[in-house]
Amino acid sequence: MNLPERARVVVVGGGVIGTSVAYHLAKAGVTDVLLLERDRLTAGTTWHAAGLIVTFGSLSETSTRLRQYTRDLYASLEAETGLSTGLRQCGFIEVAADPGRLEEYRRVAAFNRHLGVDVHEISPAEVGKLFPLARTDDLLAGFYVAEDGRANPVDVTMSLAKGARLRGVTILEGVPVTGTLRRGDTVTGVRTPFGDVEAEVVVNCAGMWARQLGEEAGVSVPLQAAEHYYLITEPIDGVSSDMPVLEDPGSYGYFREEGGGLLVGLFEGAAAPWSVERVPDGFAFGTLPPDWDRMTPYLSKAMRRIPVTEEAGVRTFFCGPESFTPDLAPVFGESPELRNYFVAAGMNSIGILTGGGIGRALATWIAEGRPDVDVTGMHIDRLQPYQRNRSYRGRRTVEALGQVYATHFPYKAFSSARDARRSPLHDRVAPLRPYRRDVSGWEMPDVYGFEGDSPLSWGRPAWFPQWAAEHAAARADAVLMDMSFMAKFLVQGDDAAAALEELSANRVAGFGEGRVTYTQWLNEGGTIEADLTVTQLDDDRFWVVASDTAHRHVLARLRRHLAGRHAFATDVTSGWAQLNVQGPRSREILEAAAGTEITLPFRGAAELEIGYARVLCLRITYVGELGYELYIPTEQAVHVHDELVAAGEGRGLRHAGLKALASLRMEKGYRDYGHDIDNTDDVLEAGLGFAVALDKEHFIGRDAVLARKARGPLTRRLVQVLVTDPAALLYHGEVVRRGGQDVGYVRAASYGHTLGGAVGLAMLDAGTEVLDQAWLDAEPLTVEIAGVTYPARASIRPLYDPASARVRV
Repeated sequence: MNLPERARVVVVGGGVIGTSVAYHLAKAGVTDVLLLERDRLTAGTTWHAAGLIVTFGSLSETSTRLRQYTRDLYASLEAETGLSTGLRQCGFIEVAADPGRLEEYRRVAAFNRHLGVDVHEISPAEVGKLFPLARTDDLLAGFYVAEDGRANPVDVTMSLAKGARLRGVTILEGVPVTGTLRRGDTVTGVRTPFGDVEAEVVVNCAGMWARQLGEEAGVSVPLQAAEHYYLITEPIDGVSSDMPVLEDPGSYGYFREEGGGLLVGLFEGAAAPWSVERVPDGFAFGTLPPDWDRMTPYLSKAMRRIPVTEEAGVRTFFCGPESFTPDLAPVFGESPELRNYFVAAGMNSIGILTGGGIGRALATWIAEGRPDVDVTGMHIDRLQPYQRNRSYRGRRTVEALGQVYATHFPYKAFSSARDARRSPLHDRVAPLRPYRRDVSGWEMPDVYGFEGDSPLSWGRPAWFPQWAAEHAAARADAVLMDMSFMAKFLVQGDDAAAALEELSANRVAGFGEGRVTYTQWLNEGGTIEADLTVTQLDDDRFWVVASDTAHRHVLARLRRHLAGRHAFATDVTSGWAQLNVQGPRSREILEAAAGTEITLPFRGAAELEIGYARVLCLRITYVGELGYELYIPTEQAVHVHDELVAAGEGRGLRHAGLKALASLRMEKGYRDYGHDIDNTDDVLEAGLGFAVALDKEHFIGRDAVLARKARGPLTRRLVQVLVTDPAALLYHGEVVRRGGQDVGYVRAASYGHTLGGAVGLAMLDAGTEVLDQAWLDAEPLTVEIAGVTYPARASIRPLYDPASARVRV
């Protein structure tokens, strides 16, 4: 075996993802790449994938762009490599047989059209003309994309591999990676039976083995293989290779031509995890025995959509493993545990249709030092180490695969593998009948005072009245919110102030003690990496608070930046509960609980005595009212909670959940990283220039912010959008138009109970014009919601209390 002693990048895994990463690295000019495949190319899951190529269906801009790029790449790759990808753009139809799916697909269709997907809503009769074998009498509509279709996964992989080789990549088969080499917190290479290979970067594209490979390196990759099925019939009269792909999620099935017959693919409602303990090392081109008893009900329902399949002979009923992640998003990016160790795995059965885009995005990240697409929803560091535990994977995977074809209602949440983390107040508030949801594993109240289930729909949820009442209490009196899930870090040491000043775009040190600063952490390109608060406790101690989803991202960034300095970051999330008292009467309540006058100024911080506890009190708000955040040693959280409740009697204090938090912050236009702002947004376009201290001599991203400022007025901005019809509801992805022309879409939204309508944050693009309030007001603004156009108004300043007088009272 002629194994190189070193390569700049080693890619582990020769499926569609690994070959795509290698190809795109070479295309980006990184040609010193070694791809190692333990068996043969396409081993694992690539070889038996169904090969659908579909651009329709996602409300994620990132996912849609990955799909579009992939389809276009597969269309052009043969001209470059001489090897066909088997792409057949025969068309794709998604059908809806119930009102919930119809509304979902109409919402998705508008969003996808905005991004350039040529999708058309068609009638059941038109579905029948395009796919004559389908039963259409129960359908409400179909959604058709003529340019979508199918590809051959093996051909795609071989064409990518040849393209990589032509550009200088070395690909070796029959070389398993058995270990990872590291120096400190940085990867330095891989180990194989044929010797070690030194590398600057290692990319784990090992598919269903990625978790095991990651564990060996100390990297958490929470994915799990599950049985995945399709049936292939004998040849059927009237079936041709030019027939479109038909997908009917309501019947658990998709259909395409295969060998003159039909392939009937399945995503059953409850899946069967496979090999939870460990995926066998030698399982390369293996298959699994199909479970006819378990799958027959799903298969029967799917086949009723195409009645001729019920009479056709069965050529094969195939079962093979596919890997799924806890939230059905890929595991992607640089690991928080090991620097320069990247992962691209856990594709949730869309590896072929996103493979080109995934490879390009990861290669760009490696070659340029940062990603050029929004990765907040698929970054590996969003996931928690406990999610790779056997019991968690075994339970969640049963549900996860089935959610692929579920209707994606706005408040739908996973019900499996719950109760992993509890706030210390979990049992204390149980008598208040909290309606809980999973918040990064924490069981947190959405609203209080609601029992039972809320039927899933696109309309107002059953707990809407409770939500409205909690929102109103925050505006009129005061609310008590358990925010213990927030990520909390203590940063201390002689160099802590200097290090945090370099990380933070705002000035966070030099105040002495007791000062809260809202700031962003940027990358060298001036785009946002984190959105958080830094509180200076004294000269060499700081308190950093970030959102739950940014927990591991912030911690990794902290530790890497502090390395080699006299500065240390400690994750204290579990040691401190967080209770927020917010609203016009919050000071009155806090004074009653503390037994003293509260004179803390806005953005002030001080230790406060409540009952038997000493708590850290920050005067800061995320709801747009006078308010305080209280950080309490976990063992005293219940005591402090009870003291606050007692103080709030007769003063209008009410418990409030996360739905009220969402609607209150949205009325004020407060940002939420990973929802309405992300790693592709520059801090000025995100409307956060007020939190940037350009008079500082240095912070990461300063030069890029100055360069952006020098280019002149903004033509692209994040603004608030309010729908004037109080009955309409915004969730995400609704297209905004100005004078009838698309100018952007809603990134995140809620219901503005005070403003009297649905309100969201939308990134709008004015093209070459200056985007200011005059531009927003010059033409009528509308928002499309499920095919219906609603009048709206937009504002750069907060629609609620634009001068923030209520915050500073």
